Amino acid sequence: MPSRPLSPHLSVYKFKYTLTTSILNRFTGVGLSLGLLVLVYWLVAVAGGAAAQQRAQRWLGLPLFKVIMAAFVFAFCYHLLAGIRHLVWDSGRGLERAQLQRSAWLIVITSLLLTLALGYGLWHGRAA
Repeated sequence: MPSRPLSPHLSVYKFKYTLTTSILNRFTGVGLSLGLLVLVYWLVAVAGGAAAQQRAQRWLGLPLFKVIMAAFVFAFCYHLLAGIRHLVWDSGRGLERAQLQRSAWLIVITSLLLTLALGYGLWHGRAA
């Protein structure tokens, strides 16, 4: 049986910025789904009384969980900006190679800056 031609393998491309940002958009969507489970846990604990609230506060206040929450904040920022980018693409704009690369970097950098700003506001900007 003759071998059929294969599609070009991903390694033949140089930097795959649109592929990378698309995959990251999907990963952040999955991450946000997992974050929704954490939100539901917190809401159930709030509704469950003082003991449940203290238990949730103990778990959600761990340093490791603060890192996880920062990842959720980044996932939210990135997914939001990537969604706006896709809406712009649906209008037929921003589809040139240079525009694609610029918007990919813009989304990543803006997501990081928003994460830092929100992180500072959420964890360090509290009024005593």
